[in-house]
Amino acid sequence: MEQKRYGFGKRVALDYEQAVERIRQALQQEGFGVLTEIDVRKVMHEKRGVEFRPYVILGACNPQFAHQALEAELDLGLLLPCNVVVYAEEDGSVIEAMDPELLVQVVGNPALEPIAKEVKQRLQRAIAQAAAGA
Repeated sequence: MEQKRYGFGKRVALDYEQAVERIRQALQQEGFGVLTEIDVRKVMHEKRGVEFRPYVILGACNPQFAHQALEAELDLGLLLPCNVVVYAEEDGSVIEAMDPELLVQVVGNPALEPIAKEVKQRLQRAIAQAAAGA
């Protein structure tokens, strides 16, 4: 898993559609639902008239952990849900997720640390599972 400045992810040897389907399934197995989906390519074409690579932003939420986090920090809703992106590359696709542990640093509430750690582990497992066998 490659750690990025504000997230982590993995390059996979899957075409874009396969990568999107696999991460959806893997997120579900880790207890996440996809609440939002933004087709960035479509939006760029419709709103800006420009071509963009296939790119989707999935707003993933695990209700159990979202509830715990909101109980600890009500304003955290401004930073939810967890964004997971998939985009096409010439030789496959990239699947990345935002790092929930960074939210703890932004918010400064130590009660969120164990929640963020667990959510991060689940997101990492989902990405690894989506990439397995690719």
